[in-house]
Amino acid sequence: MRLALTLADAADAISTERYRSADLHVSLKPDRTHVTDADQAVERAIRAGVESERPGDSFYGEEYGDDAAGDDAAGDRTARAHAAPRRQWIVDPIDGTANFLRGVPVWATLISLVVDGVPVLGVVSAPALGRRWWASTGGGAFSSEHGAAPLRVSGVRDLADASLSYNGLEYWREAGRLEQLLTLTDQVWRTRAYGEFWSYVLVAEGALDVAGELGLEPYDMAALIPIVEEAGGTFTSTDGEPGPWHGSALATNGLLHDAVLAFVRLHPASVPHP
Repeated sequence: MRLALTLADAADAISTERYRSADLHVSLKPDRTHVTDADQAVERAIRAGVESERPGDSFYGEEYGDDAAGDDAAGDRTARAHAAPRRQWIVDPIDGTANFLRGVPVWATLISLVVDGVPVLGVVSAPALGRRWWASTGGGAFSSEHGAAPLRVSGVRDLADASLSYNGLEYWREAGRLEQLLTLTDQVWRTRAYGEFWSYVLVAEGALDVAGELGLEPYDMAALIPIVEEAGGTFTSTDGEPGPWHGSALATNGLLHDAVLAFVRLHPASVPHP
């Protein structure tokens, strides 16, 4: 954890300097998402720190890939999960790049350590918000607000009283689950799309009760899982699978998890036949 927090400090120094910079360089990746010179510089700095301090560990970042994935695993999440090395740092240098380049302060560096495919440490650092969240398995979850404040999920037990955040309706539509999401929104008290990491740390803080998202990669989720779980919540895919390897996320206060899964999981009857 000391190393992860030090790496987050280094990342914050780079990203803060480049945030709202007039000469920020922005380009499009093959998947048509944006990448900035800040994303790349942050990832290089974190990778260098890991290589220096933990030379036996592997590294997987959004911008420069997975140094432990073989060709067969590179594009397949299930294969990558099974091929995961014993100790791997998984990093999203700037989660919320679109926000970063538009001057919206909701972006963060996500740093996680995954052991035998299970995230055991997570740090989320959002310098433009002046906030940081961190957790380790068995060590609790904390926020930098008021020093090091312990995090705890809400005690909401009924969907009718729940606040829900969902991200990217287009992903729900493409996955054939938009109707399921809309049905769920009719069951809850309040819906918003807070975006990126923000939805999940709000679940850990107890300000939100449910957050869900499709179209994700492991680096979008790995750091968030220990924070939500150590705060007392539950984090799975939208089909109830554990870990960051299944392309989607559902985080709840735990009390509502089964009820939400009943709405959003892809039921076998709806799976298209080849």
